[in-house]
Amino acid sequence: MAEERKEAKTGSANPASEKMHEWGVEHKIDTCFERAQKMKPCPIGHAGACCKHCHMGPCRLVGKNAEEEITGVCGASLATVSARNLLRMCAAGTSAHSDHARGMVETLLAVANGEAKDFKITDVRKLYRVAGILNIEFEGRAVLDVARDVANTLLEDFGRQHGGQLNYTKRAPKKTQERWKKWGIAPRGIDREVVETMHRTAIGVDHDPDHLLLQGLRTSLADGWGGCMISTDITDILFGTPSPQKGRMSLGIFKEDEVNFIVHGHEPLFAEMMVEVSSDPEMLAYAKSKGAKGINLGGMCCTANEVLMRHGIASAGGFTNQELGIMSGLVDAISVDVQCIMPAIVEVSKKFHTKVITTNPKAKIPGAMHIEFDEHRAKEIAKEVMKVAIDNFPNRKTMGGRVSEEFPAVVGFSHEYIEYMQGGRWRASFRPLNDAIMAGRVRGVVGLAGCDNPRVPSTGIHRFLATELIKKDVLIVSTGCGSAACGTSGYLTPEMALENAGPGLREVCEAIGIPPILHLGSCVDNSRILTIASAMAEEGGLSDEIGGMPAVGIAPEWMSEKAIAIGMYFAASGVPVIFGGESPVSASKEVTRIMTEVWFERFRGALHFEPDPEKILALALDYIDKARAALKLRKYEPGKFATEKILMDMAARRELEKAAKPHIGIY
Repeated sequence: MAEERKEAKTGSANPASEKMHEWGVEHKIDTCFERAQKMKPCPIGHAGACCKHCHMGPCRLVGKNAEEEITGVCGASLATVSARNLLRMCAAGTSAHSDHARGMVETLLAVANGEAKDFKITDVRKLYRVAGILNIEFEGRAVLDVARDVANTLLEDFGRQHGGQLNYTKRAPKKTQERWKKWGIAPRGIDREVVETMHRTAIGVDHDPDHLLLQGLRTSLADGWGGCMISTDITDILFGTPSPQKGRMSLGIFKEDEVNFIVHGHEPLFAEMMVEVSSDPEMLAYAKSKGAKGINLGGMCCTANEVLMRHGIASAGGFTNQELGIMSGLVDAISVDVQCIMPAIVEVSKKFHTKVITTNPKAKIPGAMHIEFDEHRAKEIAKEVMKVAIDNFPNRKTMGGRVSEEFPAVVGFSHEYIEYMQGGRWRASFRPLNDAIMAGRVRGVVGLAGCDNPRVPSTGIHRFLATELIKKDVLIVSTGCGSAACGTSGYLTPEMALENAGPGLREVCEAIGIPPILHLGSCVDNSRILTIASAMAEEGGLSDEIGGMPAVGIAPEWMSEKAIAIGMYFAASGVPVIFGGESPVSASKEVTRIMTEVWFERFRGALHFEPDPEKILALALDYIDKARAALKLRKYEPGKFATEKILMDMAARRELEKAAKPHIGIY
């Protein structure tokens, strides 16, 4: 890892991305990598020691004994200031995911009411499953009537004011729910938690660091068991619950002789419609009239994950690849909606012919075209946007960098498919995975997620951890730009297990036919990890709650406030979480103690920040091994298993399935 850092101090650790970056350096094109070198972080704000919540400040709480002696003008302590700063990051991250979720629910309601005719209910089984969770009757009823009730019920989760808590919190193990109740962090309405967080962090309100951080956990739980989970479920209902797809990932996905259109951002509504119009005969004929052989649709960031795992649409990578993709000179248009969009892409596009098109009413960029998406006229608008790209195809003039490498990827492992692949339709369960963990074939599970960051060798820490963890028989589930980091390195194939995984994990992967790194989707799809962990607890044999399982979350290159909200909802749910980089609350030893020691005692989860990748690896394995010991599982030893159980392959399970009698239920 030290050599990798030395080789890529100022760029990407991905060879294809770094090749494109080097081309840009030669042609004097600044990217996020150059800006990260020029713009050093403020050391005071970086450590959480700056308060600017009123006009008496900003107050800088620095000095030899700042924790004990120095306060802001109002008297706020360093611990209070650090906690408040972290809480505001939680509120922003929760708002981002949950605003996305609200839009998805409103679209489902519009479909149910016949107002969004270009969309439909694709996965009726998933609709019925969600209806069952919400105690909505679905047997013998019209599909659209059920969809309307589901949408209206979930909309209540945003604005609930009195009584009760979020509907989906009941999906957590009972013991996990009991911990939330004991410490008063069960989320009520999503919007209510965000507003209360902003109120409590304002000048002169809540000054107790522990009390503040508890509200941060409650707000973040509203994200994980609210916004993220709602968004995942509604997207599955509208566009289909993912099952494994073959795809391609790299900056080499662009084609010289076709119109190249990139969907970038986080909301899948527009992207799904672009998938449809990219194969529309009318659009293809129009493209040929402009000299193109066809239309090549690709994705960037989390929108890429959405269309990749449902349609096999190729991905050009994650956050730090967005400028590099334009530098190919082959992107005729790139559409952007919300979250993780660098406004710098407009400046880069001016050196080429690329059109940047904003599509969301919440987000505009100076210098970009704006064509606002409306789900009520979805296909009409999608065609209008695609025509901009087609009309721009003949305008290619500047020869950009070129990358030819492409990596195959197997993606789209939803909760439902992971359950199915372990036993088929009628015997679906998480028993085989639990057994593999108990036997020692699988040491534990790590959720490898979060952004990629230009202040480190971008994607390199993801790759290092992925390689080392699977060598040590740790199964990885990945989301968001973490998935892109693995995929653009060729790590999302079953062959990866044969070449790199430890003997126990390799045996499990071969038996089931899966990669050692399971791609679960976009950043909102971290909620799939929550439901998988809950199902594993219900299955038995391990912990009877999410807390205590041999499982860890890692966000090694995070940069977004959304990542903080995700990390905190996992910590509150019982998962130790490790973030890479310096801590945004490092100035306060008390806040650090609460997030590690106190949270682990109360919730079995914790939140750590660690800049050294080797130490991240060691800490993750230590948590996993201590959890195994606490559960009285056999001590992990490579290649030595507690039993000689034979793992059935898919053919054997299908034979069992044929002999099984169907049972009533969904999945």
